[in-house]
Amino acid sequence: MNLKELRNKLDEIDKKVVNLLNKRARLILEIGRIKARDKKEIFVPEREKEIYRKIASANKGPLSNSSFEAIYREIMSSALSLEKPLKVSYLGPEATFTHLASLKKFGASIEYESCNTITDVFTEVERSRCDYGVVPIENSVEGMVSHTMDMLIESDLKICSEILLEVSHSLLADCPLSKVKRVYSNPQVFGQCRLWLESNLPGRELVEVSSTTRAALIASGEKNSAAIASEFAGKIYKLKTIVCSIEDSSHNITRFLVIGKTMAGRTGKDKTSIMFSIRDRVGGLYTMLTPFKKYNINLTKIESRPSKKKPWQYYFFVDLQGHCQDKKVVEALDSLEKECQYLKILGSYPMEG
Repeated sequence: MNLKELRNKLDEIDKKVVNLLNKRARLILEIGRIKARDKKEIFVPEREKEIYRKIASANKGPLSNSSFEAIYREIMSSALSLEKPLKVSYLGPEATFTHLASLKKFGASIEYESCNTITDVFTEVERSRCDYGVVPIENSVEGMVSHTMDMLIESDLKICSEILLEVSHSLLADCPLSKVKRVYSNPQVFGQCRLWLESNLPGRELVEVSSTTRAALIASGEKNSAAIASEFAGKIYKLKTIVCSIEDSSHNITRFLVIGKTMAGRTGKDKTSIMFSIRDRVGGLYTMLTPFKKYNINLTKIESRPSKKKPWQYYFFVDLQGHCQDKKVVEALDSLEKECQYLKILGSYPMEG
């Protein structure tokens, strides 16, 4: 078969794909009408997880599962926009890693709103100006994002999904590496690239700014200045990538949370995030953790955060495997609530990774 014949076959397949996608879209519109009638959420994380699982199960190659996930992310993004004009707030400006995480979860077909602070992201969702928000919660190198933790204490919003994004930092500039006198970036990013900076740009001025995108914007207007940001930010602000992948750890992953007004349903592979405070007594924390051992529940993270209301009082953030509707999780949390001073379920959602 020659090249022209092969391309003709591709054209025929493309026509079938287009027809099938439109057929799928008509079903989505009908589903949207039923959801609107029954006042159900448009974004359903557990259904999204189920679709990806079924696609992976049906895939026989040669395309990889990650390729299909990227394709279906945009298919589902267009489907969400058909059901209802969906709006998502994120910690901006455009081209931040939070923006990239938002695109990874929701795709390019929905509306996004850039926010200046994490508080603003929560506020936009709380006041129903946005349907969901995306905020960073922790980095595998630098640890937890305290501002997000504080907002989870104060807000009534729920965690309904999580996003794991492999983060790669690039040095962006309009001049050669030898000419760089000043570097702009976010404080956490400087921490993630500390060894590289010490080895390759010793003695240069490091200027902390609110975001990597802000860093790229400033560097684009200053002579002999550079920014540490994503290559995506470099394209937007027309900066050259001088050196890519300058992060100290090759496994630099940031975890983001999707916040909304409802929790996700069960998938069978879920995570629940809780926050509690303990009574001031000897062995208090040990007592709090005993129910999880009793009911054989794995804790994937425990982190403390000082209370802003009382000196030396702490909140404890815990991630555990299971959904808050699972029988053993219900029993463990009931036992915990009897012993602790305050307990709050932050959300249950499909586990990533």
